[in-house]
Amino acid sequence: MKTLYLDCSMGAAGDMLSAALMELLPEQESFLAQLNGIGIPGVFVTCEKTGKCGITGTHFKVTICGEEETEEMHAHTHAAEKVPEPPHYGEEEHHHHHHRSMHEIRHIIESLDLSDKVKTDILSVYTLIAEAESHVHGVPVTEIHFHEVGTMDAIIDVTAFCMLMERLSPDQVIASPVHVGSGQVRCEHGVLPVPAPATAYILQGIPTYGGAVKGELCTPTGAALLKHFVRSFGEQPLMRVKAIGYGMGTKDFPAANCVRAMLGEDTGKEDVIAELCCNLDDMTAEETGFAQKQLLLAGALDVFTMPAQMKKSRPGVLLTVLCREEDREQILQCIFLHTTTLGVRENISRRYILSRTEETVETGYGKVRKKVSSGYGVRQEKYEYEDIARIADETGSSLREITEEIRRQDNARK
Repeated sequence: MKTLYLDCSMGAAGDMLSAALMELLPEQESFLAQLNGIGIPGVFVTCEKTGKCGITGTHFKVTICGEEETEEMHAHTHAAEKVPEPPHYGEEEHHHHHHRSMHEIRHIIESLDLSDKVKTDILSVYTLIAEAESHVHGVPVTEIHFHEVGTMDAIIDVTAFCMLMERLSPDQVIASPVHVGSGQVRCEHGVLPVPAPATAYILQGIPTYGGAVKGELCTPTGAALLKHFVRSFGEQPLMRVKAIGYGMGTKDFPAANCVRAMLGEDTGKEDVIAELCCNLDDMTAEETGFAQKQLLLAGALDVFTMPAQMKKSRPGVLLTVLCREEDREQILQCIFLHTTTLGVRENISRRYILSRTEETVETGYGKVRKKVSSGYGVRQEKYEYEDIARIADETGSSLREITEEIRRQDNARK
């Protein structure tokens, strides 16, 4: 399974994320030509090699009529309660720092030479930002006006990332917990805590942390891109990395100010387990079933029985318990406590398993959990039985009908 892993140990911003993905492409010049030809007037994008703490990476340079964007231009968004009607799209480009409404941004995006999927992704990212601003400022989404994030330079950052995601087409996107920085940041409304309120709202449900680095490391745009595209957050999975990209920020910190992107194949996982076995010929079915339940509660990975012919021609069962090596002692105690065996055999087994994550799918029936397993070139998805059964009970439909409908809604959402 093609896996994209994003290392956000120094936060995330739109230009840094885009630059990191740019480095994964073998045909960077053709992508830049496509990006510069999508139809945003006055915008020109180049990629420059730069270094941070001895690491060489790419700086995503955006110029608007010859003026280069800065981190301050699009680090924050804010809602303007009442602002003048912005100039019509296409007027003189010295207006590119004015406030823009969600309606105007939608008009700009829909006019660009992009695939429907990319347009949908861009608008979904901006919707996340608009909803965050609406919550923070207590005004409807229709009254939200963007400043820095609404300018052409930030639109190109978001657009570039969405285009790169379409071109790379990873099967899954995983990211590290996000370092948000610490301290305070100044914006047009005054001094705000880090992470800024809109960023903090977007990052709800995502593992984040602060630290010794003073400053804003994760911007609203970066947070929204992660929220939209990343399906799970955690350590880098077991994967064969084929390409590595570094997207550089402009500020200098004691640590390298970059986002690192790694593209490769998820190979699943490998570990070692203990296989504990014993023969039983003097326990009832009820007693054996109770023992199985207690073993699972004690931490066994799996417990199963097989029919066996015992000595003196007595029918019995072979009880097999799989457990982690560190759980061996407590599992052995449980076996001796709840069975009649006088001895247990042990085999150490190496097993190969698919990486497993759990996602939550928003459906017309409410939230449904989905188990996703991947590795060794395969991907498997299964909706949580308890959730499907609950919906079937509530609607009077069959499990098959509900599963097919949930899958249809899930595929439409992707």
